[in-house]
Amino acid sequence: MGLTKSEIFTEEQNRLAVLLKAMAHPARIAILQYIIQSNACICGDLVDELGLAQATISQHLKELKTSGIIQGTIEGVSVCYCINPVIWADLRKQLSGFFDSYNFKTGCC
Repeated sequence: MGLTKSEIFTEEQNRLAVLLKAMAHPARIAILQYIIQSNACICGDLVDELGLAQATISQHLKELKTSGIIQGTIEGVSVCYCINPVIWADLRKQLSGFFDSYNFKTGCC
């Protein structure tokens, strides 16, 4: 989305779009599910777990980290990743509000 077009939307709408765009790939969903399931920081396990090339996983991790969904710490020569709890809670709140705003009605369409 171009800068000029994003200006017509609220900050919340733009932020939610960035987060959802970062998640909008099956490999990224798999990475997030693995991190959540492991309930720990993940360093080098993803290549073996997902069966993707290291370069591919690194690119997906970069997108998730840039959006803020995950955070990383450098430990020696490796970078360990975990869910960013602040962003995750914000994403949950925004999505809940978004989904809760719809009132199911019968007889429409």
